[in-house]
Amino acid sequence: MPHPTAAAANSRGMAALQDGDFAAAAEAFGQAVAADPGSGPLLRNLASAHRAAGDDAAERVALDAALTIDQRDLVAWMRKAELHQRRQENSAALSAWTAALTLADPLKPWSGPLAHALEAGAAFRQSATDMIGRTLDSSGIRDATGHEEQASRRFGAFVEMALGRRARFHNQCAGLYYPFLPADEFFDQGHFPWFEQLAASTAGIRAELTALLEDPGDSLRPYVRLDKGSPTNPWSSLDGSLDWGACFLWEYGVANQPVIDRCPATAKAIEAVPTAPIPGRSPSVFFSILRPHARIPPHSGVTNTRAIVHLPLIVPEECGFRVGGETRPWVEGKPFAFDDTIEHEAWNDSDQLRAILICEVWNPHLSPCEQEAIGRYYDVADSTGFSPMRGN
Repeated sequence: MPHPTAAAANSRGMAALQDGDFAAAAEAFGQAVAADPGSGPLLRNLASAHRAAGDDAAERVALDAALTIDQRDLVAWMRKAELHQRRQENSAALSAWTAALTLADPLKPWSGPLAHALEAGAAFRQSATDMIGRTLDSSGIRDATGHEEQASRRFGAFVEMALGRRARFHNQCAGLYYPFLPADEFFDQGHFPWFEQLAASTAGIRAELTALLEDPGDSLRPYVRLDKGSPTNPWSSLDGSLDWGACFLWEYGVANQPVIDRCPATAKAIEAVPTAPIPGRSPSVFFSILRPHARIPPHSGVTNTRAIVHLPLIVPEECGFRVGGETRPWVEGKPFAFDDTIEHEAWNDSDQLRAILICEVWNPHLSPCEQEAIGRYYDVADSTGFSPMRGN
């Protein structure tokens, strides 16, 4: 049932809005929200009054509050996209329209009062994609792989898929998919001749982790941190929880100097690893801590351009790890690499914590020229102002 005070204030706001008295409308809708702060529709009405009054900052606050209540609020995403578009905040507009259009896709064919706005949003997204495509074409990036036939074919398909021009048919990447790579669950050890050197560093790395965990301060934080308003999902039980904790040495390519200073042997070992450097995106290197009786649910990663390396440090019995159809135990001091875009999960059914060092390297099936070309793709795409999501 609507809150009576909120309903009355909302009625006054609607009347003021129709009369063109936007200040009075905002005041009335504000009173409605104060009476019923959990109502997304009331917050959207408040945003409409601010929009009519030309107060962009207040409109954004109201829309963000509505999305904090419900990340699936289609109308709030549409209004936020339109706000960013008016302000020529192109990357933010593209991100908001993508969220709105994803929510609206099951409603096709669109009809009613939202149809025109959704069609305009789809046109905006297409225009942004076309602009990235034209910029990439004029940059000569498609020739970045040289004359290697397979590399050139794969990289060309990668660009087309990144721009939404080509469908993909396998792997479960949450972000950018690179075509024609073998769908390896666990990569062959022969791809990583440096594993032996990394394994030799295990004792020193484990000693630094043990000291770090004795007094982690704010270095240890929950790995899973969902946006406010996110609907219940398989990650909800881990949201904000140290059941799965992480201590980052590098995050999205940015050094976490306080942790690095406390773990010099670990940092030195990682410096010898051929990580996948993409400024602002990669690599991430961190200690992954799984508490007793905690589980990481089945999931898949962002992009198959990378391999994820695990160096097991503290592994009690009753711990396990599955990638696709293969389950393996972690063995302390024995690194391995896998494709995290294939569904995987982990568990610790013991009474002790489990700890591993995780880092990102290039998928070993990519040639050096493809690795360089992928980095250039991000550089060129960023230059358009429509930046791909961090972590893609």
